[in-house]
Amino acid sequence: MSKTESRTLDELTQNKGNLEASSSEETVPEWIPERLNPRIEEQRLWEIVNELDLAPFRKIASASNNQLQVACISFGRAQAAEWFARSNPDSQVTCWYLDQFQAFRASEHMTLPDEKLQPAMALPRNLELTCKADLPLKEYQLAFLTLVSSGEAELSRDFLQQMFHQLSQGGRLVVSVDNPDDRWVHEQMKGFEKRVKVRKFSDAVVYMIDKKVPLKKLKDFSCQLAFRDCEELIQLITRPGVFSHRQLDNGARQLLDAVDVYPGSSLLDIGCGSGSVTLGIAKRDSSAIVHAVDSNARSLSCLSRSLELNGISNVTMELNHIGVYGPPNQFDMALANPPYFGDYRIAEKFIAAAHRSLRPGGRLVLVTKQPNWYRENLERWLIECDIFESRKYHIVSGVKT
Repeated sequence: MSKTESRTLDELTQNKGNLEASSSEETVPEWIPERLNPRIEEQRLWEIVNELDLAPFRKIASASNNQLQVACISFGRAQAAEWFARSNPDSQVTCWYLDQFQAFRASEHMTLPDEKLQPAMALPRNLELTCKADLPLKEYQLAFLTLVSSGEAELSRDFLQQMFHQLSQGGRLVVSVDNPDDRWVHEQMKGFEKRVKVRKFSDAVVYMIDKKVPLKKLKDFSCQLAFRDCEELIQLITRPGVFSHRQLDNGARQLLDAVDVYPGSSLLDIGCGSGSVTLGIAKRDSSAIVHAVDSNARSLSCLSRSLELNGISNVTMELNHIGVYGPPNQFDMALANPPYFGDYRIAEKFIAAAHRSLRPGGRLVLVTKQPNWYRENLERWLIECDIFESRKYHIVSGVKT
């Protein structure tokens, strides 16, 4: 059976210095967090929520002998969830993130000084910041969702459905979007309840619906597909919000083609996504052990389902955004497909994490479409560096001394 390890935000924060110490000898100015203005859709949602009469929703909660339960999803620092929790200490607010790094940033942000509140303070005791594959299963009387017009449509539909489905009868869903001319979100909400209250702003729009009847059927947004690796047919589960949903990433295909798996070897897949690389290399030799890591809880949930489908038992998993995966110097090979955004800061963290985790003589192999940065920087960590073309990609590798 596969094993999943999840560390708390506090534990991961304590380990952060271990990774930074193992990075290159060059020092990078420490990033100093500061209070950010809320994203526009977050600000507009709060303006509407702050006007709500909460008495009807408290009454629904008290009928079940519960305190007011509120669910929140934010693409930013969840200021609306924080403000609501601080303003309504009799409520219980659950702020749900798919990605642990985003949850950590929101948690960190909420303890910073705020001139509108007071100097640095603790997280509200009635606010839970959670990183899970799905919205925690409970009954909510209020649900707040902020959406961005550039977001993934299927993920937005998934969020809308989960929040509405878990509302109490008579509960309210409040949704904001950063497009004042939006029609798409409006149509999605009309699919749940025909009467949609609309509050327009010059830079955003906020919608509200009350739950009168439960959903007749829940749509399954997951996808099962198959791919071949070394003549083996492998089943892969993906879901919205997970990298390369509904398809095998071409970069993952090139990475699989570039490596061999030796009996008894220990391998690390950093940023495993839905797990195609992990599945491929684990299936090749059952005596090898593969440790798959990602900061996205839903990625690991998809991988867990795929492992069961394929009868693979030589994989362990870890939800982690810091890059400290237990004791150092324990893996023979590290594999990665770093994201392209972040001006290579994420790629740098991937390499530093791999360097810490690899044993001396261990090899890092990664795939990229943009090799120049690696040509200029990889030797800061590794020796025997090599870069070669693989279709529209480049395979980059190096060895730890």
